[in-house]
Amino acid sequence: MIFNNSLQIPFWQNGVLGLFGFSAGGVVAAGVFAFLAIIGVFPRLMGKTGTKRIFLYETAIILGGVLGNISDIFEIPISLGANLGSSLFLGIFGLASGIFVGCLVMSLAETLKSLPVISRRIRLAVGLQYLILSIALGKLAGSLAYFARALCA
Repeated sequence: MIFNNSLQIPFWQNGVLGLFGFSAGGVVAAGVFAFLAIIGVFPRLMGKTGTKRIFLYETAIILGGVLGNISDIFEIPISLGANLGSSLFLGIFGLASGIFVGCLVMSLAETLKSLPVISRRIRLAVGLQYLILSIALGKLAGSLAYFARALCA
């Protein structure tokens, strides 16, 4: 791909584009955190640990999101060397990630229990299993098209 460097974007346009980019990123991040809160991941974690320090959880969640985004955008390497500390860090990180994914899966499973309630509210008499199957097949078709066209490279 050849880029034409003769086109110069004015400073104010770069500022507007940057503002739009940060705003869009903030909206997406807020949506993800709201989704996790709505399906009950955070209340489940607070209930399982039996803690009353909600402010601590909110701060940890926000800092985790912000620092994760910064390390992803700027591709900051985390080098711990090849010693016991790196293995310990990886073990703790893996355990924490597994606990989070487990809570996310259980919250999604509880959300799926609400599908019969939704089907009654929208008066879907028959075919709920076909609706769920069509959603799953659509996701399968999308992922196969994604990997077949080598978009993930």
